[in-house]
Amino acid sequence: MRPLFSLGLGARLGNGRQYISWISLEDEVRALQFAISHDGLSGPVNLTGPAPVTNAEFTAALGRAVRRPTPLVLPGFAVRAVLGELADELLCGQRAIPAVLERAGFRFHHNTIGEALSYATARPAVA
Repeated sequence: MRPLFSLGLGARLGNGRQYISWISLEDEVRALQFAISHDGLSGPVNLTGPAPVTNAEFTAALGRAVRRPTPLVLPGFAVRAVLGELADELLCGQRAIPAVLERAGFRFHHNTIGEALSYATARPAVA
């Protein structure tokens, strides 16, 4: 995604209201270490950041992180024409939260999508 957004080709998908759960790589590694070392965790452990965002919010945040505007919209019908049923993975959101981790006392280093993307884009892109 970063190369497209860096070229100014980042686009909101569909209506942009679908939720995306995200996590920074640093927090994911820390959360895995936390989960392994805490025997008291039970049930599903969602490895997601603490604040899910909509596709529109994610698109805007990634555009800001790479310093490019994001005025483009890829209509849902176009996504479906290219991806078929797989389009639902992009156009239907899921708002997962890390409730088990947070109840156990895990603290995120990157609490917002802006913080996570600034951290991720501060390093060179990996092909």
